[in-house]
Amino acid sequence: MQLSRQQLIILVLLTLAWGFNWPVMKLGIADFPPLTFRALSIWLGLPVLGLAMVVMKVPFVVPRDKFRELFWLAFANMFVWHALIIVALKHLSSGRAAILGYTMPIFSALLGAWFFGNTLTARSWVGVGAAALGVSLLLWHELTNLSGAPLAVLCALIGAATWALGTHKLRNTTMPVATLTISFWMTAMTAVVLSVLALLFEVPQWKVPGAATWWSIGYNAVLIFGFAHAAWYFLARSLPPVASSLSVMMIPILGMFSGALGLGEVLHWQDWAAVVLMVVAIGSVLVPTRAGFSSRI
Repeated sequence: MQLSRQQLIILVLLTLAWGFNWPVMKLGIADFPPLTFRALSIWLGLPVLGLAMVVMKVPFVVPRDKFRELFWLAFANMFVWHALIIVALKHLSSGRAAILGYTMPIFSALLGAWFFGNTLTARSWVGVGAAALGVSLLLWHELTNLSGAPLAVLCALIGAATWALGTHKLRNTTMPVATLTISFWMTAMTAVVLSVLALLFEVPQWKVPGAATWWSIGYNAVLIFGFAHAAWYFLARSLPPVASSLSVMMIPILGMFSGALGLGEVLHWQDWAAVVLMVVAIGSVLVPTRAGFSSRI
């Protein structure tokens, strides 16, 4: 596999959009029910993604015999992740929620090695180890706080593990349709699922969103559900799972530091050390092994 210029540009834009979104989401759900916030964001983002498909002339049709596979792809990649992580974020700091969510690359590498027949190189194992140590350091000062919100921590970890499984399923799918098409219908199904959950659990909390919540919903609609998810699925289908997974490890770093700047969350020396480890994790799969811009991963 080749890391092309297009993939690198998409990776950088994806990292920026998702990284800054953690404090944005935390701000948006500060006084607003989280599942409703997520459902509104997805419904408003769906037309953006659909318009992009129309402009790019990407077909919407999925073969009928692939509906079942599409549902399970959506379940593993979106249903569980979006429901659990937004609920967890309500009870955790934005930076630490991002860190817990991005244990996904660790789960992805291990699941790939254990169940999907992926052979990890020595560099890949170094990357997984560096990412795991980085997550441990980032949680150093949060152990006491996290113990007070065990269900939130568990939600974030289950969401991350399920997302990791979804990454492998997406990588191995044989659906003869464009990635944008898969992304559109997974997003549409997730909008329905999140709406049902909001109706079941949050109706008494419903109110008109404030200005900050609307701004956060708009950010998520356009940049996250209109762009970032489709970009991620493109990378997940075109790169080996360990490469696509570890390559996004800068996202929780951005989430942590933007949360510190925007929301006043405190940083410690362990956070700075973790930055170095995350860079090692990224470099283990993206730094060329020989001269030239593109490299074999």
